[in-house]
This record gives sequence, structure tokens and C-alpha cells, in this order.
Amino acid sequence: MAKQPFTAEQQSVRVLKVGERVRHILSELLARGEVHDDVVSAAHISVTEVRMTPDLRHATAYVKPLLGAGDEEVVHALRQNTAFLQREVAQRLGLKFAPKLRFRKDESFAEADRIEALLRDPKVLRDLDDEGKGEGEGEG
Repeated sequence: MAKQPFTAEQQSVRVLKVGERVRHILSELLARGEVHDDVVSAAHISVTEVRMTPDLRHATAYVKPLLGAGDEEVVHALRQNTAFLQREVAQRLGLKFAPKLRFRKDESFAEADRIEALLRDPKVLRDLDDEGKGEGEGEG
């Protein structure tokens, strides 16, 4: 009997699970200092997310160096060590094909800060207060 293909929902769940597994493996490798690179070893790096392509052949890892380390330096160092990291992920993942890794700096924190600053802007606060007053009118 032929193997049944995954449904779209099962495929997306599988993609998310594999991405999370790759994130854990990368985080473990970085936390244990298994990457022999001065920049990577000196920085405490958080792997915030890993996005897999639907065919599981490519993985984009979003990283954020902690404690003020330079984003660009860390991403560059990780890119230089991609072959080692791919090999380690492949061994620990146990898939038919090992995903090709790409590293990008995680800009979601900067985006969240930007949105937070916008929401604290006096003009926006005034508009939000006006909307709050308008909701109660007309009731009675």
C-alpha cells in the first residue's frame, strides 16, 4: 500500500515541529560552547526562531546576541561556521535531508520597541483618549 501524503495541516504542523527542534539543537550547541569561534564563544546568543521551508530543506535561524554583543559580527561568525552547525544539526535531527541553515539577526525586538514608542507618543495617547470618551457617549 502506498504511503499517504500529509494533509496541508499535518505538513504545517510538521514544519513547525522540525523548526522548533532545529532551534533547540542550535541553542544547545551555542550554550555549550561547541562552536569553536572567538566571536560566537564570547557572545551569549539566543536563537529566537527557526523558520523552515515546507520541504524542510532550508532553515532560517533568527538570532539575537545578548549583553550588547554586535548583531552583525555574531551573524557573520555564525555564517562562517554554518558547515559545522549544519553537520551537527543533521546528526541530531535524523531526517532524510539535512536542512541548509541561514542566519539572520532577529529584528522583532527593535520592531516591538518602535511600536511601543509610537504608542507612548502624546499625539497617539490623545487620540486613544478621544476614542475612549466617544465610546461612552450615546448611552443612557
